[in-house]
Amino acid sequence: MFRQSVGIDPAEPRRGQDVSLIYQGILYQNGADNVWLHYGFDNWSKVSTIGMQRRTDGFHCQIKADGRNDMSFCFKDSADHWDNNNGMDWNISIK
Repeated sequence: MFRQSVGIDPAEPRRGQDVSLIYQGILYQNGADNVWLHYGFDNWSKVSTIGMQRRTDGFHCQIKADGRNDMSFCFKDSADHWDNNNGMDWNISIK
């Protein structure tokens, strides 16, 4: 499922399930060479940042849904430009 330039599969993961993300937002559209996913669980606890793989259809990565309730995330490029969904970040529920 795509939400504002981000594909998430599954859209509502179970705790411990792998989640695939595809980023096609402004950083990708403006030709970023590298993009990192910055994410945390349950109100931004357990924060991590991982590199994403550039493909022809966007930047891809896979993470484990390690939270109890939700996952929040945003993206940054190598020039330290951020895409945080207009200050709202992206959020998905974890079942």
